[in-house]
Formats: sequence, C-alpha cells, structure tokens
Amino acid sequence: MKPSTELFDLIKSLTKSEKRFFKLSSSLQSGEKNYLKIFDTIEKQELYDEEAIKDAYKDETFIRHFPSEKNHLYKLILKSLRSYHADNSASSQLKQEIKNIELLFRKALFKECGKFLKRAKKIAYKNEKFYYLIDLIAWEKMLLDEAFEAGEFDNDLNEILDEERKVIEQLKNLVEYQVLYSKINYLFRLGGVVKSEKERQMVDEISHHPLIKDSSLALSTRAQSICYYVRGFCCQAYRDTLGSIENFEKAIEVMDNNPLIKADLPKRYIRSVTNVIYGYIRNKDYDKANHQIDVLNGLGKIKGFDTIDVSILIFFSHSMTELLFLNRQGRYEEAVEKAEEVAERMERLGDKLNKEKQLLLSYLISYVYFGNGKYKQSLFWINRVLNDNENVLRQDIFSYARIFNLVIHFELKNFDLLEYIIKSTNRYLNKKPQNFEVESLLVDYIKRLSKIQNPDDKVELFKELKDELETLFENPSDRVILEYVDFRSWINSKIQDVPFAKLVQERGKP
Repeated sequence: MKPSTELFDLIKSLTKSEKRFFKLSSSLQSGEKNYLKIFDTIEKQELYDEEAIKDAYKDETFIRHFPSEKNHLYKLILKSLRSYHADNSASSQLKQEIKNIELLFRKALFKECGKFLKRAKKIAYKNEKFYYLIDLIAWEKMLLDEAFEAGEFDNDLNEILDEERKVIEQLKNLVEYQVLYSKINYLFRLGGVVKSEKERQMVDEISHHPLIKDSSLALSTRAQSICYYVRGFCCQAYRDTLGSIENFEKAIEVMDNNPLIKADLPKRYIRSVTNVIYGYIRNKDYDKANHQIDVLNGLGKIKGFDTIDVSILIFFSHSMTELLFLNRQGRYEEAVEKAEEVAERMERLGDKLNKEKQLLLSYLISYVYFGNGKYKQSLFWINRVLNDNENVLRQDIFSYARIFNLVIHFELKNFDLLEYIIKSTNRYLNKKPQNFEVESLLVDYIKRLSKIQNPDDKVELFKELKDELETLFENPSDRVILEYVDFRSWINSKIQDVPFAKLVQERGKP
C-alpha cells in the first residue's frame, strides 16, 4: 500500500511563521522530541519518501512505531496551528472566550465570567455569529440564575428571552437564505448554464421567492449579501447581464460596508467580483473589466484573504477573467503568454486546485491556443478535459469540449480520425438528458465538411451551416454555445478566408 502523504502535505502547507511558532512551542516542552526529527526530514523533502525517513533513523527506537509517531506529529502541528491562529478569526476568538466563560463559571467566579461574556457577545454581534450568540445567551441565563440565588435582581429575564428570540429569528432567516443559495449554486456547479425547462423552473422558483424578491426581509448583513448574490445568479440564468452586474455589485457593496463580514466571507466576495468582471466582458466594457481584474489580483493583501485556500481561488478567478478578457478581444499572443504562466502554476498546485477549476482553466487554455493557431497545443489541453472521468460536475464543459474537439481535429486535418471521434461524440450527446439541435447540427456539418475536397464546395457548405445556425441562435438556449466557442467567427473565417483571430478582434470591439 502506498504510504499516506497527509503529514507531508500538512508540513508543506505551513508558512515560515507557522513553522517557527511550531518549533518555538516544541522547544518549551521537556523530554525527547523524536517528532522534530521527522518534521525536519520531511520539511527538506521535495516529494514524500517514507523509506528514506525510515532508513535515516533505522537505528532509532522510535522508528519502530513510525505510524504512531506520524500521527502524534500531525496532531501536534494542528494544536500549534490552533494556538497560532487563535485570534485570526471571530470564530476562533469566540471559541476561546466561551472556554474561558465555562472555566470561570465552574470556579464560581461569576463576576469575572460576566465580563468575558459581555466582551464575547460584542464580538459575536459585530460579526453576526448567531450560533455563538445562542450559546452565549444560554450562559447569560445560567449567570442570571446564580444572581437570583444570591438575591440580585438587577437583570431582567424577559429582556434576555426577547434577545434570544430575536437572535433565533436572525439565524433562521440566514439559514433560509443559505438554502436558496445552495439551490442556485447546485445548478451552476452541475451544468454551468441553465438550459432545460426543469432547470428554468427551478430558477423561477428561487428568483420569485419572497426572500429574494424583497431584500428588506434579510435580517443581517450576511443574509443581505446572499440575497443579492442569488439574484445575480438568477439574472445570469435569464441572460440578463446588466441585472447580473447590478446585483453582484450590490453584494460587493454590502460586504464593503461591513469589513468584518467581508473578511469572514472572502470567497463570496471574490466570486461576486469575478461575476461582475464576466458581465463587463460580455458587455465589452473593457476598461471597467480591466480595473476589476486589478482589484481581484490585489485582494490577497487584505486580512481574511491571505489563507492558502483563498489565494488559490484568487489565482483561479484572476486567471480565468484575464484569459477571457484577452480572448474576447482576440489578443491571442498575449493570452498564450498568460496561459503558459497559468499552466505552470496549475502544475505546482496539483490537487490543491479542485476538479472544477482544473476543467475550466484547461478548457480556456485550449481555446487560447486555438485562437493563436497552435492547434496541437490546443488539442493537448482539450484532451485534459475529455480524459477526465468526471460524470456529474460541469457537464456543460464536457459537452462543448467534445464539439470543440471536432473543430480542433478539423483544423489539424485529422479527417480519418474525425470519423471515429464523430461517432463517439454522437453516442455521448444521445445519452444526454437534453441534446439541443445546435449541437447535433454542428456535428453533422463537421462530418460532411471533413469529406469534401473541393475548396469552393467547402465554402458553400460553411455558408449553409452559417444560415442554419443563425436560425437556431434565435433560441437563447441554443445561443449559449457561443459563450464556449465563437462559431460565428470560425465559420466566417472559413467563408472569407481570413484568420479566426482577426474576426474575433473585429467582433470584440466595443
């Protein structure tokens, strides 16, 4: 069995400051510290090599119990990280404060306990930590019982009960908004775009929900940010770009007006900015898009945005928006340079970059190479999408990647291979729950085009394809494919015998 790399991954994720804190904490402990030997050895490794560690310490007694030593070290590192980051977030602070409140209460130090309780509630209210508030109010009622028994009746139980009811109402309200967010997020994670009637009905149900229609029903900043965020996604589903921009900007504004909430919701903030950029690019408002791309890139310097998981999201969102920004303007030489930087970073991140992000970046890199006329590189990256075994996530990418794959092979003049790939593509599309006419039409025409030798006949067939597609594109659901492949520019490039990039540049002008 292959040795687990969990300890290696954890050590490699530590910052210099975290490593320094861990070693300083360890130096304060008495006794033999074999775990530090393991830590130092792993820290120096580029790739995890368990046998090398065992060989290095083969004469040491502790190596006979290596699995338990690894487990012990793993737990010590986590304990050290908890201490190091104890004050880094409101949740961490509140956990510590509640522990302090419990300790003081158990020691009957009720006056001191009350001081900690008051301070903790202030933190919880500022950060809208309703779960913690319910816990804190429970401790407040226990303190009140002690006060009553001591003959002190200064505090009013009814006030505390009213406060509790209000907090419970706010929490319930937030949970309801989170459910609506989860529903719309599920739709977009699954397919990227809303195409079927069933999916449209789900969006209609969410967009017409009273909590989404009326933002004044949001009882907290967190709930309000979700309200506008969900509205933004609903507008995207309806192809309402201006509405999408407006609502995502409102979500950003809500969080900007409450920096504590913004710092606690960095990923929602990043995704809101990213969706605003997508909207600006669709509307060819490139100056605003470029400005927001710079904003996005600078978010890593803000408190709450400096963790590894958030920095990965910033890298992904910045890469996607910048590549799309260059792509929509036909600036493919610049885009290829950027794509090479992105590919290198992707390689370094490995599995830390989740499956969806890998798929989206790989598809866009493939498209960038295609626009630059580098079809072999384009094929390499589209194969990274098609060779993935994912059968649930982002089915829009897999469907359109298969159509795009045919176009790449057509440009490479792999006509013999195309016949086999077309059969495979048709089998895939026929299994899909919704197979739109535009996809079938494109597959059919590419098959016919690959068999024509005469250039003039090919041009005539491209003209036929253009006319049939324009008829289908009157349906917004069929027109969605243009978000993934600019078939208008590609077909016109064949009819007019001009480079694809040139037509993209013309189409991309404001």
